[in-house]
Order: sequence, then structure tokens, then C-alpha cells
Amino acid sequence: MPTHPIQGTTDVGVAGVEQNVERSLAAEVDGYRKGATLGLIVNPYAGMGGSVGLKGTDGPHILAEAKRRGARPLSGVRAVRALTRLTASRTRFSIVTGAGDLGEESALAAGLDPVVVPRAEQGARGEADTRAAAKAMVSSVDLLLFAGGDGTARDILSVVGDRVPVLGIPAGVKMHSAVFGTTPESAGDLAALFLDGSTAAQLRDAEVMDLDEAAVRADRLSARLYGFARSPYERHLAQNAKAGARVSADAELEAACRGVAARMREGVLYIVGPGTTMRNVMDALGAPSTLLGVDAVLDGALVGADLDERTLLRLMQGRETRIVVGVLGGQGYLFGRGNQQISAEVIKRVGREGIVTIAPVDKLIALEDARLRVDTGDAEVDAMLSGYLRVHTGSDHDVLVRVLS
Repeated sequence: MPTHPIQGTTDVGVAGVEQNVERSLAAEVDGYRKGATLGLIVNPYAGMGGSVGLKGTDGPHILAEAKRRGARPLSGVRAVRALTRLTASRTRFSIVTGAGDLGEESALAAGLDPVVVPRAEQGARGEADTRAAAKAMVSSVDLLLFAGGDGTARDILSVVGDRVPVLGIPAGVKMHSAVFGTTPESAGDLAALFLDGSTAAQLRDAEVMDLDEAAVRADRLSARLYGFARSPYERHLAQNAKAGARVSADAELEAACRGVAARMREGVLYIVGPGTTMRNVMDALGAPSTLLGVDAVLDGALVGADLDERTLLRLMQGRETRIVVGVLGGQGYLFGRGNQQISAEVIKRVGREGIVTIAPVDKLIALEDARLRVDTGDAEVDAMLSGYLRVHTGSDHDVLVRVLS
């Protein structure tokens, strides 16, 4: 399929541009259709706030701060991983995508020849780009694949509703919604099954949820359900929505947290992940904590709060280090969801044996297939973490749980 932008999109108003794009796109796709048609949208800013401790990139001022802190774009690379897996399946499909870093660059990097939707408004960025691309594609594609986080899912849902199935390539900081594949590769596999018409990929009504980033930065958890999207589902490839935390902590879980705190060794740096379980660990130490951030403890005292990847690596220099994390309820993630500050490089330097995991038994039982997941963005680190991992569930109770990448 030749790569070129849709024509007829200049010297008219924005509304006229959108109408021309939709009409031209339908004709273009009909002319080059091969099998099913895939729409691809990449949010180039998704996930940039994770490793630098910003918990998201909603809003231009937060994006600017992420760039100032040295954040790097990640979503385009993750889109390539998904597309590479899709093309390897030999599924026949045509692809329509946004211009430049909205998907065109990723499609070309994966060896595809896309029909390209130009930006409806030159200079527009962020959610305006996402919504305009979704509006242009909705009538011409069989599946809309996007790379981003919960904010991107919310923007796409606001445009497409239930008119076309959507599937997310996990690339954001916040991924509480159920429209995402478990990894970029899983998203590619699931897209292939769906586009092939396989009965293994059934459509379901998947929750689209998002956190209020301003509340998160103020250390408050405020989630909202924005609606339901039609999304392909296969139990091993699609993630579930995040389960809500219980109001009161289980006594056994508190005992496990106290036990981990009591066994912390002098001279060892402990990186403590986000979440209510980790807050119990910090409470046991008598130290303040960041509910949705990453803290560091040395000799029983807080030495850093709400840290980013760069600061963690600096604190680790010359020190033996451990990582203490909980399990993301409903989804079963140890790394790669909401704790990207604990990056692949941090994990690599600590090593598998330096990871301490705590979770209540009922959360583990509720996990699909009773397995944990990791999605660090580094295939070697994910492979290192795979296998059976010991999880502390009580004062003197541990269980072995299998970890999948």
C-alpha cells in the first residue's frame, strides 16, 4: 500500500478539513483495502511522565516539566513492538494512521505502508491530535489500535463511542482501563486474532477509567469511570481493569508489612513502591510515605520522597539496594504500571533476588490464572523477572507465584 497523505486538506476551515479527510480517507482505504483495515493512533507523549516521577503527562505544563526533567518518548517504540508482532502473524490487513509521530513513523519502522491521515489542524498537539485522528478513521477501520494510557483511551472513547472496537498498546503511566493488551506484544497478538476473525478474540464491553492527575500529585486517589468501549478480549492477552483497594487493611497483610519493615538491614537502601500496601510498610517504620509515588528508606528513615528514576539511581550508587513492591490489584502487575520510576535499569542493578513483594492472599487468588506480570520495556529485564517469585502474605506466610512477561 503506498504511503502518502490524503489530498484536499488545505485552504479550508478546520471543519472543512475534517470532512475532506473523512471522505478522502474512505475512498483511499477502499482503493487499497487488503483484508481488514487497522487504524493506528500513537500518543507521542504518553508515558513520558513515568520515569521522572510525574505520574502522567496530562496538560501542556506537565509535559513541559517532563521534558525539562529529561523524559524520553516511549510510545512510538512500544507501538513498533506491537505492530512487529502483528505482521509476524501473517494476518492480511491494511493500515491507516496519523501523520508523523502520531503513528506513521511507527508503521514505517515496522515495515508497513500506511495510508496517512494528516493533522487536521497544523500546530495542534496532544488530545486534539488524538481526537481528530480518531474522528477521521472511525468510519473506515475495523479496529482502532492506539498506543497511550488511560488519558488516550478516554480521548478516543469520547469520539468513537461504540462505533468501532478499540485496543490499547500499553504505553502510558496510568493504565487502569480494561482496553489494553497486557504488553505491546500481547496487543499485537490480540489485534491479529481479531482482524483474522478468530473466535478466540471476543468483543467485550471494557471499562475506560482515568485518575485525576492533580489529585494524584496531591497524594489523593481519585478515579472515574468514563464509559465502556467495545474491545477485543482473550483472557491471556488483555488486562482487566484495576481492582479497588479495600477500605481496611487485612490483619495478615499488616503483619506481613511489619515483618518486612522489621527485617530491613542497616546500611541497605530500600526503594519502596506506591500503593496502600507499601504505605503499611512505611507506617510500620514510622515514616511518612507517598501513596502514589516511590520513596527511599535507609536505616529506618526516609531519605527521599516521591522520587524519579534519576534520583533513585543516584541514591543507589555505592549502596546495596532492595526494592519493596506490592501487586496492582485486578491486573497483577509488579512493574510497568504506575511505578515506572522503578525502571528497568533500577531493577537490573538491584537484581531479582533483591526484590521483596508483599500482597494479600485474596488479591492473589483474584488474579486471572494466579499469575503476576511485568512490563518494564526491557525484554531482558522482563525475562530475568519471569519464573516463580516469593510473595509475603502474612507474618510468617509466603507463597510462590509465577511471573510472566
